Amino acid sequence: MKNLTGAKIVIESLIQENVKVIFGYPGGAVLPIYDELFKQKKIRHILVRHEQAAVHAAEGYARSTGKVGVVLVTSGPGATNTVTGLTDAMMDSVPVVCLSGQVPTHMIGNDAFQEADIVGITRPCTKHNYLVKDVTKLAGAIHSAFFIAKNGRPGPVLVDIPKDIQTFKAIYKGKRLTKKISYYKPSLEPAVDDIDKMTKFLSDSKKPIFYIGGGVINSGSKASVELFKLMKKTGFPCTQTLMGLGAFPMSDKQFLGMLGMHGTYEANMAMYNCDLMICVGARFDDRITGKVSGFSPNSKKIHLDIDASSFNKSVNVDLTVKGDLFKILKLVNDKISKTNITFKNSKYTKWWNQIDKWRARNCLKYKQSKKLIKPQYALQRLNSLTKDLNPFITTEVGQHQMWAAQFIEFNKPKHWMTSGGLGTMGYGLPAALGVQIAHPKDLVIDVAGEASILMNIQEMSTIKQYRLPVKVFILNNNYMGMVRQWQELLHGNRLSESYMESLPDFVKLAESFGATGLRVEKPGDVDDAVKEMINIKGAVICDVVVDPNENCFPMIPSGSTHNQMLLGPNDKVEGEISEEGMVLV
Repeated sequence: MKNLTGAKIVIESLIQENVKVIFGYPGGAVLPIYDELFKQKKIRHILVRHEQAAVHAAEGYARSTGKVGVVLVTSGPGATNTVTGLTDAMMDSVPVVCLSGQVPTHMIGNDAFQEADIVGITRPCTKHNYLVKDVTKLAGAIHSAFFIAKNGRPGPVLVDIPKDIQTFKAIYKGKRLTKKISYYKPSLEPAVDDIDKMTKFLSDSKKPIFYIGGGVINSGSKASVELFKLMKKTGFPCTQTLMGLGAFPMSDKQFLGMLGMHGTYEANMAMYNCDLMICVGARFDDRITGKVSGFSPNSKKIHLDIDASSFNKSVNVDLTVKGDLFKILKLVNDKISKTNITFKNSKYTKWWNQIDKWRARNCLKYKQSKKLIKPQYALQRLNSLTKDLNPFITTEVGQHQMWAAQFIEFNKPKHWMTSGGLGTMGYGLPAALGVQIAHPKDLVIDVAGEASILMNIQEMSTIKQYRLPVKVFILNNNYMGMVRQWQELLHGNRLSESYMESLPDFVKLAESFGATGLRVEKPGDVDDAVKEMINIKGAVICDVVVDPNENCFPMIPSGSTHNQMLLGPNDKVEGEISEEGMVLV
């Protein structure tokens, strides 16, 4: 037991939580903590250039390692700048602990310099948050924050620490003897009856499909192993959400492609026509379901999740199984083995024949021009030339994100980092630097659009400072591509404010940050550019000039169902478009 200042308690608590890296930006309200950081050598601090980027970097670190990402920011604007990142982490279930400075306790509520009610502001976008007004409760708040962030459905937790609390002293007993300030006790064990019911559903179905989400990845590598076993026991087809890619190998023949608005024809049609849907760690997001009343209309539905609040929230299901997904999947596999349940291939022959007919449509096909680089081609070549290196891929948000999900193959979990629920432009670059910090010897590539990359381009300075070999692969079409696509298809081709006519020279921009800049304009030069990008030891921005008119297909228009997909530029949206952008069929 030691009598320590609050700032020292913060550092000791982080050390006992096995924190190795913090992403942050200093300011007056956290200088005592930064002073303690200076005095120790167990925790590495990464100085970002914007607090939003600190959270995204922590997300990248967390998602690629399974550990909790840690952020340290000052009060006022330092704290409010984290809101987008915290909301992103909340939507995508990423474990992050954000430590924010606050004005001294006696000044709270006086509109003091750099004061903001960050606890009130972040209440809707964090899993939990704390304002510590008593130094004796500081350690408890921090250890509770880590417990809450990583247990149950993961998410962000904020701990707001007034400056005087950082200087006051208290006894620190260590993590083991510190009482948590939380009643949070997530239920991890599934009910045995639910496992029995689920196995009966599986054995009775004739047209089943697994719908796999990011919850499998959050549950840990063992969950992916158990999922793989179950997939092979049943032989059922599966699809994965944007957040779930890599939970089951994408190269496996049972995988039908990504599901949803820009998912494959075979995945969406199988979802629409199945008689049993097994949702594993997903939340029936609107980009997955389309029109809810027409979502998988003739199927029985099973929902496996650790978060009961997701059950029957937007889609009513026939069976919910609550618990840790690893535990659920293992119990199901054990049940199948013990009861000798068999899944004969002949029972599903008609279903697989129908799926093969849908596959034959080759919905991701495109025509590669001799003069213009198609974005799909650029990503296919990137995938082909890097897959043996097992790269970590991050993305910004837009068309390039969807094309990356369609054309890059992930056969392992935790190698795909993208902003799903919030759709945060500017996510990819700071996330990539967080991934690179966690995996210094691995290939990390941010697939970007020329509009999104400018949202947090200042993090190239962070990349320069820490000599991180992050590769940025820009698909440059001179537009906010997804905005332009929607305007073209749904708003009479009125391209309102979606053209980026003042773009920087990305080669010179890269060089100004001490990185290497490459520019590719011809299809025949793509392979050499990718190889050069990989072989360069430092950071690279590779600016690939692609066809500005290419749209991302397949596409389910808002308000449509899975069987109302647009497969290409010759398909038209049927019906009138409402003010909300919904298709009135």
